[in-house]
Amino acid sequence: MEILTLIIKQKFFDEILSGKKTQEFREIRPTTQKKYCQLDADGFCVEKDGILQPKHYDAIQFYVGYNKDRASALVEVKDARIELFEDENHNLIEYEYNGETYLAAQVVYDLGKVIDKHV
Repeated sequence: MEILTLIIKQKFFDEILSGKKTQEFREIRPTTQKKYCQLDADGFCVEKDGILQPKHYDAIQFYVGYNKDRASALVEVKDARIELFEDENHNLIEYEYNGETYLAAQVVYDLGKVIDKHV
């Protein structure tokens, strides 16, 4: 089982457990793209039919904050996709980091059932 580990705030953790929050969003930055994207041999996000491919995870292990005795939950991932950000004219938003140009993007995880929890 492929598991992604994420830190989350208590409010959002409670919403996931109650079923109110059914998606988790994370911005993809140059420093986190290997965590969220399928990468090719050169370290770039893999595209299939013009769509960036997210890294596959079966579940997300959520932790509330950084304390040792923190609440946690293992939650099923039903689906994932990468969304590119656009400006008001529908142009893709680009930015530079260390001299390289990147597209502004986020990964969206569709959450399923809570597999295990420690509250």
